[in-house]
Amino acid sequence: MLKKICCALALVWAAASSAAVDINKATVAELDGIKGIGPSMSGKIVDERKKNPFKDWPDLISRVSGIGEKKAAKFSADGLTVNGAGFGAAAPAAKPTSTVKK
Repeated sequence: MLKKICCALALVWAAASSAAVDINKATVAELDGIKGIGPSMSGKIVDERKKNPFKDWPDLISRVSGIGEKKAAKFSADGLTVNGAGFGAAAPAAKPTSTVKK
């Protein structure tokens, strides 16, 4: 019986530790828990978030210095989301095609 309880607790702990962290709702401690985000980066994120919540990943990348596409992809793989979406989860809007006159 003790083995079953320990196993259940381990599964709950594993699920909680791999849960997604939304950048617009996360505490500083939760942001620091994402590999690669330290006190300096989490401070920048929280300061920008106080101005306005992040709309999407491109908004985050443009407003927080030190986060580019590579880091955004890494943070997303480690469980960070913006409004529940992972980096690259949504396809970019299609650009209108130009018409060529013949």
